[in-house]
Amino acid sequence: MTTSTQRLIGILVMAVVMVSAAVTARAETVLITGSNRGIGLAFAKAYAEKGWTVIATARNPEEADELKALAAKHPTVVPERLDVTNETEIKTLAAKYKGKPIDVLLNNAGIGDFTGGATLGAFDAKLFQRVMNTNVLGPLLVSQAFIENVAASGQKKIVAITSLTAALGQTLRKQVRRDHTYYYSTSKTALNMAMKTLAAEVRERGVIVAIVHPGGADTDLLRSAYGGKSPATARTPDEVVAGMIKIIGERTLENSDQVIGYDGKTLAW
Repeated sequence: MTTSTQRLIGILVMAVVMVSAAVTARAETVLITGSNRGIGLAFAKAYAEKGWTVIATARNPEEADELKALAAKHPTVVPERLDVTNETEIKTLAAKYKGKPIDVLLNNAGIGDFTGGATLGAFDAKLFQRVMNTNVLGPLLVSQAFIENVAASGQKKIVAITSLTAALGQTLRKQVRRDHTYYYSTSKTALNMAMKTLAAEVRERGVIVAIVHPGGADTDLLRSAYGGKSPATARTPDEVVAGMIKIIGERTLENSDQVIGYDGKTLAW
């Protein structure tokens, strides 16, 4: 092999390394809470198909068969254990990913109050606290733990999934269980305020906070709210997630903290 040939090979190898490094540098990362089913799983699928690194968290990832199948299909999907009400688990996961930029931190995990008791004369303080801890405090604790990861990323976005029922002017449909609206709706209204407050605090760091709602998505949560069957107008999780990903991509510091739907319409909550 001649010296000139060796030099040519060296140049080609270096070029391949540089291209590979550039591609790696451009790879974006999303961390999603509640990725085992419904909207969270649909988000994980969509971002994986876009080529993103997906840190897909769930309370019991070893029991999340669909998530495990997704990870088997897409090596960039990494299932992780995370209960958003468990501060120790949050801190442990944050320590594991210390120094890793996270472009989109997606606070999706949430619960409803479907066991009954959320009616006048039968309020359940423990259930109310559980809903508030999961739907409001959880996203704040997760955002707090991963703020440095988000600030170090290219997109710098924190996202919270809210609900149409959080709007004070929203007319409750007759089909919706009344014991669904007290705790869940209150928690989502509180989440909106929490995220707007967070947006004001992190704005100077260039971090964008997006508050988005999926409308009526055919999930276990929606079916529970309607007595076991989703309304005919419900859309699939894949449909609403496609819309929300577009909205998330369009969020800037100028329109940070607005409450906006998967369809692009701003919600006056």
